[in-house]
Amino acid sequence: MTTEIDSPQAENGDPVPESSPSDAAVTAPRTTLRWWPAVLLLAAMFALRMIPSVMEAPGLPLMMLSFMGPAALGILLLFWWCFASRASLREKMVGTAAVILIAAVSIAVLHFSLQGVFAVVLVLPTGLAAFALGLVVMSRNARWRLPIALLLSLVTFGYWDLRQNEGATGAFRTQLLWRWQPTAEQRYLEELAERQQRPTPLSDTTAITLASAPWPAFRGSDRSGVVRGVTLDADWDRSPPKSLWKQKIGPGWSSFSVAQDRLFTQEQRGELEAVICLDATTGQLIWEFTYPSRFWEAIAGAGPRATPTIADEGLFALGADGILLCLDAVTGGELWRRDLKQDADRSPPTWGFSASPLVTDSLVIVHAGGADDKGLFAYHAETGEIAWSVASGNHSYSSAQLATFFDQRGVLMLSNDGLQFVGVEDGRTIWQHEWALENYRTLQPLVVGSTIFFTTSTQEGTRRLTVSRGDDGSWNIADDWTSRDLKSDYNDYVYFEGNLYGFDGGIFTCVDAETGQRHWKRGRYGNGQCILLADSGQLLVATERGEVALVDASPEKLNELNKLQAIEGKTWNHPVLIENRLYIRNAQEVACFELALAGGGVAEE
Repeated sequence: MTTEIDSPQAENGDPVPESSPSDAAVTAPRTTLRWWPAVLLLAAMFALRMIPSVMEAPGLPLMMLSFMGPAALGILLLFWWCFASRASLREKMVGTAAVILIAAVSIAVLHFSLQGVFAVVLVLPTGLAAFALGLVVMSRNARWRLPIALLLSLVTFGYWDLRQNEGATGAFRTQLLWRWQPTAEQRYLEELAERQQRPTPLSDTTAITLASAPWPAFRGSDRSGVVRGVTLDADWDRSPPKSLWKQKIGPGWSSFSVAQDRLFTQEQRGELEAVICLDATTGQLIWEFTYPSRFWEAIAGAGPRATPTIADEGLFALGADGILLCLDAVTGGELWRRDLKQDADRSPPTWGFSASPLVTDSLVIVHAGGADDKGLFAYHAETGEIAWSVASGNHSYSSAQLATFFDQRGVLMLSNDGLQFVGVEDGRTIWQHEWALENYRTLQPLVVGSTIFFTTSTQEGTRRLTVSRGDDGSWNIADDWTSRDLKSDYNDYVYFEGNLYGFDGGIFTCVDAETGQRHWKRGRYGNGQCILLADSGQLLVATERGEVALVDASPEKLNELNKLQAIEGKTWNHPVLIENRLYIRNAQEVACFELALAGGGVAEE
């Protein structure tokens, strides 16, 4: 028995021509896509993006994987769509061309703060992920899946075109604003224009010298971050900190130098860098020195990175674009200037020139990182003429530091090549500890007697060296230990009674200075800074969120005595304590608080 199958007919009864399989592949979308490869790629993108959030201080390879991996997976999503999705050829061609066009137009009109690295890290992966997500969700709907996917991609890419970026936190979380919102810098410039219409007359001040400066340089006179002669009342409920003044300030990651009730710091003002002098009692601007210069990068934003240095010869300041200045500390008048870009024959490093000047023996010493012997420069403080220059790595955000070992004075300099100790007079190498790495170094070496602690960057941890000298004058630099229990990036640590206190990633920690082993790790302060009150064993910790915590320096546990919300915004700057006055700033605000002293030294109302 034979069964006959009727041929399909049109409404008029005529037979419908049969189409070949190849024609169907071109003209008709398949009913269901092969969606599971896209789901795996989307899950991998999400997992990579979460690495900085779930891991403390991941190493550089993992960080790069987290940053660049999602973009690579986004490209793989396009390959899935073109070669493994089971979509029709027409769908593939239209979808690929359309999403590439959307991405290209969107990236072309991004705000400048999201172009470059953020376009690769954020914009491209999320836009392509939205396209793939629409295809996966609508995989069974052959008619609407491509329009929905393109619409989701258009909305996602378009979202980024409406945003601008003010930088990123230490955990690389972006700080986004709507494109039409004024930035903190723009708000400051508006306020500054009004403030400058009411100039503050120069106060009567005698010559500012090193002797008149209780805090003459970055992290103090010896760059150790130690305050002596002060014990604070830990009961802030009974004697709360008193806000003396608070005001806006321009972008910059400078700290303060202090002399004769004056604060010296640096900031960005639009296309001008500025060195400013504030009245430490009132916060009023006493003088300013501006010059055309602007350095900006996507993570930290705009502004100077270094801190001015007070010396008998003047006030010395280095801008992020490499302008080294000598100013009159009383009036702000320029005495001389140099350009490290020209002297070192190089462009600014990734995050800008950051070396706070070291002034000693009538020399001004800064790291420039040029090739050959153009790494570390010494200038005559009176004239600005070059005294000497030596090789010193090409990637460092640390500052030259004076040190003495066995009656030998010299300059310690930390760079990507390692740690070197050179003569003050001529820059000759006294000794060098080689520990080269491709990444950068930021922190100050911490000297305790003949022992040195120094840090690489987030992935390698901290190393302890012991310096000794033989009877014949030869130097021996012993490598005692290297510990990953203290992985500081740009967050300096302090030494107290046999222990190191600082940041392991974004968490405060205490490490045994003899062994490098961790005592405790608590206190999620983010990427902040700390100073030590050596007489009392107290720590003032400035958190990344603008808080100030008073902490007991104890190896037993984290004992947070009190906490104050001092300023708003991301705070990477080092705080300063002069007697019982705390000075703190970030890229938006600057403030002064009076803290009660122990033994009845309560701040007056």
